[in-house]
Amino acid sequence: MNPFFNISERIENADKIALNLCSEQFQLIDEITEYNQLKVQKAFIDNGISESHFVSSTGYGYGDRGRETLDKVWAQVFGAEDALVRHNFTCGTHTLATALFGVLRPNDKMLCVTGTPYDTIHNVIGISGEGMGSLKEFGIEYDEIPLKNDRLDYEAIEIAVDSSVTMVYIQRSRGYELRPSLSIAEIEKVCKIAKAKNPDVIVMVDNCYGEFVEKLEPTEVGTDLIAGSLIKNAGGGIATTGGYIAGKHKLVEKCAYRLTTPGLGKEVGATLNMNRELYMGLFYAPHTVGEAVKSAVYISALFEHFGYSVTPKYNEIRHDIVQSIGLENPESLVAFCQGIQSGSPIDSFVLPEPWDMPGYDSKVVMAAGAFTLGSSIELSADAPIREPYYAWIQGGLNFHSAKICAKLAAQKMEDKGLLK
Repeated sequence: MNPFFNISERIENADKIALNLCSEQFQLIDEITEYNQLKVQKAFIDNGISESHFVSSTGYGYGDRGRETLDKVWAQVFGAEDALVRHNFTCGTHTLATALFGVLRPNDKMLCVTGTPYDTIHNVIGISGEGMGSLKEFGIEYDEIPLKNDRLDYEAIEIAVDSSVTMVYIQRSRGYELRPSLSIAEIEKVCKIAKAKNPDVIVMVDNCYGEFVEKLEPTEVGTDLIAGSLIKNAGGGIATTGGYIAGKHKLVEKCAYRLTTPGLGKEVGATLNMNRELYMGLFYAPHTVGEAVKSAVYISALFEHFGYSVTPKYNEIRHDIVQSIGLENPESLVAFCQGIQSGSPIDSFVLPEPWDMPGYDSKVVMAAGAFTLGSSIELSADAPIREPYYAWIQGGLNFHSAKICAKLAAQKMEDKGLLK
């Protein structure tokens, strides 16, 4: 029996079965983690990182070599010409919006080839949120290509991309959808199709939840611009806020002008004692992502054993850290999230309940006991209270803490007579 938590014999036996099922995938994850860790370590060494790079700046932040060198390290790691890594990106959506507004102009056209994007970007584009200053209100046209059987429709992409399309937009992760996340190989294929039809088109990837899950990043296979959050994969559980943009130098420069002001761009921005944690977060990121992917694989195996629909399955190759579980009814969904919360190191006593969360069109229940508020690289589980009642789980700073949370989620469901 577990010496610290009251877990039933049935769940403990299921735990052993799940661990055995995961062993082959864990070996593959360790191989990818080591590759990415060495890639990051080499970038630190090549750029001569020292304690002097952690020194803080104030005011305008002119000449902050820590900030400037961090951009170089980031660009090298992601195989990009340039990068913009800043603590004053407030979230992933803010970072993506900065990139979109930075490079798109009135009468440009944005084409999303992965169906309707994640809920929180709708107001940015203008799919919803009249009068909020969206791309639509600035005269930027938007169109999208629906997925075909939950996969990219390459034929439709080839037809749709022409000289009128300024940007091809790709959402790598699934968001609140059950479609598979995109592999680097699939992103590369989109890049080749788009560039063949329009060599000047900008291919941009929302890279949230995908960093360091594979050996390559989108900017290494033809993508012009990527963006993501530092309280997801790329911050390694160390960064407490921030985001990054990486890609072609001219595009990153435009994004910097949008973040600050034209003419100043990357030259300003006080770092306010944040440099050290941004460097350290990047250094930890490959290992932390590996732990999160192991956690997702284990949760998939455990709940598939109990008879639930899971996607991806435990033995599928992963392209992001997100795991989905079909819990079949609102009661099981809420009990699952409450069980996850009960094992969290922070706010374990909180009882998650559905609420009207800003940016979402239905009530959401969320388990998120994290050291950093809203951090998605720390174990969290959330779900819109709508059919087919799937929970989306991501993160895990270390596998063993995530594993006990998963078992407590099953235990909470069992205690309420809901576990299949």
